[in-house]
Amino acid sequence: MSADLNGWQAVCPMAELLPGEHTVCFDGDTAILVCNIDGEIYALEDKCTHQDFELSPGKLDGAEIECVLHGARFDVRTGQALCAPAYAPVPKFPVRIDNGMIYTRDDR
Repeated sequence: MSADLNGWQAVCPMAELLPGEHTVCFDGDTAILVCNIDGEIYALEDKCTHQDFELSPGKLDGAEIECVLHGARFDVRTGQALCAPAYAPVPKFPVRIDNGMIYTRDDR
């Protein structure tokens, strides 16, 4: 999707990201994983902190996503690493919903 004003990136309509689902959007070169956990939307970098591998191919189980490369798990609400081999958290990004559309941005 295209960029919105002030650097916000349109992800998708809220109706297209159902609870338990996730998708990826880009802010420049940054892949952002966007997850719907029980109707709440969370966004974090789509990169495992253990070995720079995408998290998006992983299974979303509740609020946890597992990296398919080595099994590291992260809480998508906080970015916190939940088990080895990852120890560092994944960067989180802000989310906003405007007129039924989900937006996020890399504000680092």
